[in-house]
Amino acid sequence: MQVPLLDLKKQFEQIRDEVMPAINKVCQDQALCLGPAVDKFEKEVASYCESKYAIGVSSGTDALLVALMALDIKPGDEIIVPAFTFVATTGAVARVGAVPVFVDIDEKTFNIDPAKIEEKITAKTRAIIPVHLFGQLADMKPIMDIAKKHNLSVIEDAAQSIGASQDGIKCGNFGDFGCFSFYPTKNLGAFGDGGLVTTNDASLENLTKMVRNHGQNATYEYQIIGGNFRLDGIQGAVLSVKLNYLDQWSNKRRENADFYNEAFADLDLETPYIAKNNHSIYNQYTIKCEKRDQLQAHLRKNEVGCGVYYPFPLHLQKCFAHLNYKEGDLPLTDKVCKEVLSLPIAPELTVDQRDFVVETVRTFFK
Repeated sequence: MQVPLLDLKKQFEQIRDEVMPAINKVCQDQALCLGPAVDKFEKEVASYCESKYAIGVSSGTDALLVALMALDIKPGDEIIVPAFTFVATTGAVARVGAVPVFVDIDEKTFNIDPAKIEEKITAKTRAIIPVHLFGQLADMKPIMDIAKKHNLSVIEDAAQSIGASQDGIKCGNFGDFGCFSFYPTKNLGAFGDGGLVTTNDASLENLTKMVRNHGQNATYEYQIIGGNFRLDGIQGAVLSVKLNYLDQWSNKRRENADFYNEAFADLDLETPYIAKNNHSIYNQYTIKCEKRDQLQAHLRKNEVGCGVYYPFPLHLQKCFAHLNYKEGDLPLTDKVCKEVLSLPIAPELTVDQRDFVVETVRTFFK
């Protein structure tokens, strides 16, 4: 049996009859960059995220870049980040000329360890970017306490966590900004690239809207340097349709995760740890296994989709070699990069497929 890691074709077939008319409406109106469909989606997603403001942008990567630009982060400023995340988190920092300062993770949650942040703060530190990895929030209370103590901005990288919450507060509402991705593989995926910035500060909303549209506050009047970070109308239309299904899909992911957790309880692997005060959306179901590479080969041989997010830590990547990090500087990050493996968790997974994933994993340990 073939079990893909993700089946977007199956998802599309379920909502085709709603998506295609929404796309056709945008085509008929020719409101292709921003426009009414994006305005509608921004209102809906702001309500969903329980944020005052939501600004659609061109990608999750650009959401981070827009937030950094809105905060006027300068070359040489230092931004505290985890090294166990997708490269967009630190790439955006580097693109504005700032310096990523890497911090190790909590091995259980995979998120940045707040206890290791303060020792990295210097006079040049301007902001912290906690990443809510795989659908679970970083430990935000101590992070916000540290930020307040040192007068630092906080940008939540929530690319993988729309709808997730901590202590009843949805992600994107703790820091100055929340940054989301609508890459097609996300829980809420567009038909191409798309992203979102949330904030509860009216002045930051105004700055963000200017930054996404070349720094323009009125036609051909430019107050600041911005860029072309607009969300397309077609993406706004698609996302409005999909948003209605998001909680249903995330609940199905949690159901699949619970099934896996019980099925794997007696095996020599670690299932995902979710902190008690967290409500995870399981963008990935990521286990840890000392024989990760052998297990991955076994799964692929049996046509079970799986993936490693992420095999190489960012602080050791060639593009950041100038920062002079070495293996061992972030030992827990180094360790999990060698052990993590993500299994199929998508809501489109059938019961038979899910059973086959379990059977295939269990045969590896016999």
